[in-house]
Amino acid sequence: MTEITTEKARIGAPSAQPFIDGFTEEGENLSPMNTGTSPTTAEQAPSSGPLAGASAKSHSHGGGVGIPDSSRAGRLTSYKLADFKPLTGLEEDWRFTPLKRLRGLHSEALSGAAPSVSVTAPEGVVVETVGREDKRIGLAAIPEDRVSANAWEHFTDATVITVKAEQQLDGEVSVLLTGTSVEAAAQHIVIVAERFSKSRIVLDHQGTATLSENVEILVEDGAELTVISLQEWNDDTVHASSQQAKLGRDSKFKHIVVSLGGDLVRLTPSTRFTAPGAEAEMFGLYFADAGQHLEQRLFVDHAVANCKSNVLYKGALQGRNAHTVWVGDVLIRKEAEGTDTYEANRNLVLTDGARADSVPNLEIETGLIEGAGHASATGRFDDEHLFYLMARGIPEDVARRLVVRGFLNEIIQQIKVPALEERLTEAVERELAASDN
Repeated sequence: MTEITTEKARIGAPSAQPFIDGFTEEGENLSPMNTGTSPTTAEQAPSSGPLAGASAKSHSHGGGVGIPDSSRAGRLTSYKLADFKPLTGLEEDWRFTPLKRLRGLHSEALSGAAPSVSVTAPEGVVVETVGREDKRIGLAAIPEDRVSANAWEHFTDATVITVKAEQQLDGEVSVLLTGTSVEAAAQHIVIVAERFSKSRIVLDHQGTATLSENVEILVEDGAELTVISLQEWNDDTVHASSQQAKLGRDSKFKHIVVSLGGDLVRLTPSTRFTAPGAEAEMFGLYFADAGQHLEQRLFVDHAVANCKSNVLYKGALQGRNAHTVWVGDVLIRKEAEGTDTYEANRNLVLTDGARADSVPNLEIETGLIEGAGHASATGRFDDEHLFYLMARGIPEDVARRLVVRGFLNEIIQQIKVPALEERLTEAVERELAASDN
């Protein structure tokens, strides 16, 4: 496994390698002389401006000057599907996603039956099924893409889970979502953690589905909430899920994503700070097998002062055409003085034929912050690590599995539900047993 440094690359810290004048950190040429010749191609380049040439192409990872989605602050949000243009695959948010495998979640009416919802909760937690006119719907989220807006337009009722003010739950709230059909469907879930409550909620996705899902999460002042989203779908499932959280003053929010099953699974978690003193942790684990597409695109919006966020996602891949995508966007607005944020993504490629795309993005509008940084690393097994274990009498296949377990266990340990941690450990074992790793 490639050695990964634990040192945080912070804004303002000296670089380990000097940059070349006229180039960005990513190696993009900033010269205004770097003009394009074919404006109709994906590599189109304006002939003037401070970021001309390749750095301004419409399909770059940063969007480029003049591109509508170049800043997360300016992205379109709307409850109306008609406000979002039909997808082409050239959009920044969709350039890694195989649209043909979405089964119409972006283009068709979602008239199928949504997965059934079964909630097991400690006493005092309020669980309701409400119509789309309920005033709590829309308080924490607005669709940010066409698939999410399509689900918003077509869902008929919503499940609302409310943890009452000052309620301290001993056990977790278990939400089992079981799909039984491949007909395209929409689903809506609202989670409300009222003031000074403390709770843990598990969204457990199982079965077969073609599903676009919106999950709204409202964390009120002083509340502490953990949301764990498990995707252990059958192999024929397509699942797109927008999970948006809105944080109040001095609240604490932990969001954990675990994606193992499904044909195509695309999650877009986001956290928005609305008052000072809030803290957010966002963790993710994914394990892609041959042919699977597992995608995570997250957004952390530091819109107010003195908030903290920490993001860590880890993934493993094995088999031909296994594909994972992680895009992490962190925005520090001008008003967000005193922000402390860091995001990292680590990928372990176990076999040939697998591909991991990893893009950390950090957008800063004020220099008056405590710290900000990001990191990304993708690698294979390190022969020296394997040799170290094998030299102590551990067979090579066992040594490989030990490395993978240790790599992913850091995320599993964040769940803090022993039975669930054991279940996921066993699931990782099954993934490893499916190959020679």
